[in-house]
Amino acid sequence: MGIFLYKLGLRLSQIRFFRSAIDGKADLRAFDGRPTLRVLLGVFMIAFSFVMGWPAIGALGGIAIYFRQPWIAVIGGPVLYGLSHLCFLGGMALSGAKYARILLRWFARVWVERLLSYGLVPSEIEELPPC
Repeated sequence: MGIFLYKLGLRLSQIRFFRSAIDGKADLRAFDGRPTLRVLLGVFMIAFSFVMGWPAIGALGGIAIYFRQPWIAVIGGPVLYGLSHLCFLGGMALSGAKYARILLRWFARVWVERLLSYGLVPSEIEELPPC
């Protein structure tokens, strides 16, 4: 499993967006100042949309299997995915493109670096800088 994740990280790191996030060492320094309530709500909605997306749909599938009611997943999955997309768009509108891009670049960098760490030996992992 580790080699698969490492290869996925290598492929993602070749995409321009991920490459620029890694090369630019994307961080959350722009959030040093005190953000407005609107920006905070927007960033929260963006982060919540990730949780509300596929993990919640997977849980919904598990519930459908447990109750042996496939219609729960057939109807609820697309509805929940649509709601998570609306939540993401609402967060983008509230926080503005600037803060949303900062958050997404940081998340992309951390995620790809985590995937790439599966190809390292334990002594190399200890030398990585903290996220």
